[in-house]
Amino acid sequence: MRLEPTHGLERGAQVVLTLDGRPVTAFEGESVAALLLAEGIVATRLTRGGEPRGVYCGMGVCFDCLVVVDGVPNTRACVTWVRDGMTVERQAGFGATRGDA
Repeated sequence: MRLEPTHGLERGAQVVLTLDGRPVTAFEGESVAALLLAEGIVATRLTRGGEPRGVYCGMGVCFDCLVVVDGVPNTRACVTWVRDGMTVERQAGFGATRGDA
């Protein structure tokens, strides 16, 4: 369930992208991490040992929020802005998509 704007918050234009194979709506100006959290996804990836990781620092320092964006693995979700038509997949291990694990 998406959060609705309140208290005068204005969102950017709606964009549609693919998240783990399904279409989702996001808003220009949001990070991929914000989209994932708004969609109720807290684990953005699994380590090689199977431990879940997600948004931790939120500013691109820790590398815990790695996802695959448009086929490029190890993309930091917290510093990547959503755009219309992009594809985002959660990641398993370092550099592989969940389907490859």
